[in-house]
Amino acid sequence: MEVRLGSLVRGAQEAQGTAIIIDVFRAFTTAAIAFDHDVKEITLVAEPEEALELHRKGVGDFLMGEVAGKRPEGFDFGNSPYEISQVDLAGKTLVQSTRAGTVGVAAAVNASEIYLGSFVVAQATAEAVKKDGPELVSIIAMGDEGFNRSDEDEQCGIYLRNIMENRKPDFDAVKSLIMTGGATQKFFDPLQPQYHPEDVTLALEADRYSFAMKISREDGLLVARKQAL
Repeated sequence: MEVRLGSLVRGAQEAQGTAIIIDVFRAFTTAAIAFDHDVKEITLVAEPEEALELHRKGVGDFLMGEVAGKRPEGFDFGNSPYEISQVDLAGKTLVQSTRAGTVGVAAAVNASEIYLGSFVVAQATAEAVKKDGPELVSIIAMGDEGFNRSDEDEQCGIYLRNIMENRKPDFDAVKSLIMTGGATQKFFDPLQPQYHPEDVTLALEADRYSFAMKISREDGLLVARKQAL
């Protein structure tokens, strides 16, 4: 099995084989927590307008996402792990639109399979992919809005590759690097209340959940579901 690392929207567009699209801060940490709170499925779209249109057509009980870190008008929830952890979502369905993670999933048109990646599901995702036995795995770090690399996504990509190649990375060292990174500081800025400090705490818990999140292409939609090991 060959494992390739890529980044940003271009990396997602070029991804082949099984793709793992990474968004640590915050899309695919938020999605994992939603699944842990028994969400049935999450439909992913690139643009908030697409989410609103799908919702008008009856897709999704709730809309979840962000533009510039903030909850878009007409959405029920922002893209916050902390916020979604406070909500009863049992049996519900979501439509999610963010400026990096869901854009990356939509861009990965050449991938045969797609998984959502973050630290909280890293080990489970690696095991699920290895169980599939693909010849090629493309790990794509989506970064800041899909166009600027970010420490947390790049480090998560390396962390995943190490796991998949049967190495044991030191997560404490990885976490230390991320905590000093520029993208992390906004979560502790009182002038940006859309970013909760608790989001960082929740996002930097390695292997918290024992499930993967796999995309299914259904009638032109990209639908993520929890995949237990």
